Amino acid sequence: QAQLAESGGGLVQAGGSLRLSCRASGRFFSSSAMAWFRQGPGKEREFVAGIRWRDDYTYYADSVKGRFTISRDNAGWPVYLQMNNLKPEDTAVYYCAADATFRAGISDYFDDYDNWGQGTQVTVSS
Repeated sequence: QAQLAESGGGLVQAGGSLRLSCRASGRFFSSSAMAWFRQGPGKEREFVAGIRWRDDYTYYADSVKGRFTISRDNAGWPVYLQMNNLKPEDTAVYYCAADATFRAGISDYFDDYDNWGQGTQVTVSS
């Protein structure tokens, strides 16, 4: 099974920016969409943004709309999450995930995703 690996996390002050990357290695796998999720301290894992492979359609959680941008390299990988105007409430472990099911839209439900990276920590100080 292909493995996903995130990078680019770190410590940043409020108002700053980070760009996360998600790379795949190992056996090729088919997926319809990629997404970023996050899990903050004491919180449930939540959807952040998703991108559909076939047409680059994107979908965002309301909490990050206008501040975060999901994209992918022309070759397909990596998948990026550009995060601007970061806030302390964005502090979380960020995960990339792959959805193997072809859907009409992009799922924001974590259980629909089949393959997960290990996560990268993002900490935003006030």
